[in-house]
Amino acid sequence: MISVLKLVVVLLAGLLVMLLVAGQLGLLRGRMPTDLGVKNGRLKPPALNPNSVSSQAALHPDHPFRAYAEIAPLAYTGDGAAAFARAAALVTSTPGTTVVQADPGYLYAQCSTRWLRFTDDLELWLDETAQVIHVRSSSRLGRKDFGVNRARVEALRARFAAGA
Repeated sequence: MISVLKLVVVLLAGLLVMLLVAGQLGLLRGRMPTDLGVKNGRLKPPALNPNSVSSQAALHPDHPFRAYAEIAPLAYTGDGAAAFARAAALVTSTPGTTVVQADPGYLYAQCSTRWLRFTDDLELWLDETAQVIHVRSSSRLGRKDFGVNRARVEALRARFAAGA
């Protein structure tokens, strides 16, 4: 009985080590999407799994995970360009985040976990007419995100609201 238990523990430890090695080698990053950006005033729709959030989810009323994906945009008053620059600086200063594209009014960043290097895609788009910064955060791999994307956006919102 003890030898079977030891075998199970050794096998589980081996699987954990293999998973960590795979993550460090970048095998869990997933593929970078080729269809990101703003098209006709819209960011890409939420993922077809419960693993993304979007402040534009309501634009897709028939989406199967619209309710899961709905999240408020970042609201601001005053100068939109200054507000966007502040939000972009917050994203840039977030550990594990790499800005891939930064244009006036649009930002695309990749957010990676420390150990397994899972990569999520984060987009910000300045909508000056509505005085909001729309946001989309989506996991590349996996069916669920366990709330990681929502937590990321809400942490960004808290820092943005605090004027950080």
